Amino acid sequence: MGDGIGRYRGTESRVSRESRLPQWLRRRPKNTDAEDSQREALLLAAAAAGLPIAPAAHPVGFRCSCERVGCPTPARHPVSFAWQTQSTTDRAQIQRWASGQPQANFITATGMVHDVLDVPVDAGRSALARLLEQGIDVGPVAESGGDRMLFFTATRGTPEDEDEWWPCELDCHPETMDEHPGLRWHCRGSYVLVPPARLPDDLGVSWVRGLEHPLPDPLTLLETLTDACARYAGDSEGHEVAWPLRR
Repeated sequence: MGDGIGRYRGTESRVSRESRLPQWLRRRPKNTDAEDSQREALLLAAAAAGLPIAPAAHPVGFRCSCERVGCPTPARHPVSFAWQTQSTTDRAQIQRWASGQPQANFITATGMVHDVLDVPVDAGRSALARLLEQGIDVGPVAESGGDRMLFFTATRGTPEDEDEWWPCELDCHPETMDEHPGLRWHCRGSYVLVPPARLPDDLGVSWVRGLEHPLPDPLTLLETLTDACARYAGDSEGHEVAWPLRR
């Protein structure tokens, strides 16, 4: 009797598993379509907020889709060397990119409409809490890769006021991040990934505060962010920096 019950239960379990598998396979396209729709909606929202965007690399397993040996920033860099001129807020072009490159991440070029203050995630979370407690207007904020936090701000210069620009090389370059483990000010000549984005090791880039928040003056956030980074540097002395270059 016991054997019969065991065989019956085993058969029921096997049949149940086999019947669930086709159901799961049928559900996947629906979930993928929903994710694609959400991805496109977020990209279009970024463009509507004035953030110029362009296609970027994406992860392929533990590698970068660019297939560059020892890529220093896997899945974090633009596809085209002409990303500064390619970046756009044109809705139709972004829809073509999103549908034609369903795996691609996207970067947003800084220094034209917006800058990004990029800090270690622990410092960023502490600073965000302090800024909100003080009633300071904080704009969109994203977490990137589990180790950085991105504060989106208005740019400090405009094309009509060229004397107020400075090139990003005076602060940080997007492919030499190991030289700037603290605060990085992405301005003209730089870029960051715009959410949603996927990174190797099942990491990603996602919004903490969305694009419904207007871009603030970067100087209203700078003191609090630099203070938080100074405390972070003291607490993490000797730790490895983010995004190391492989030399």
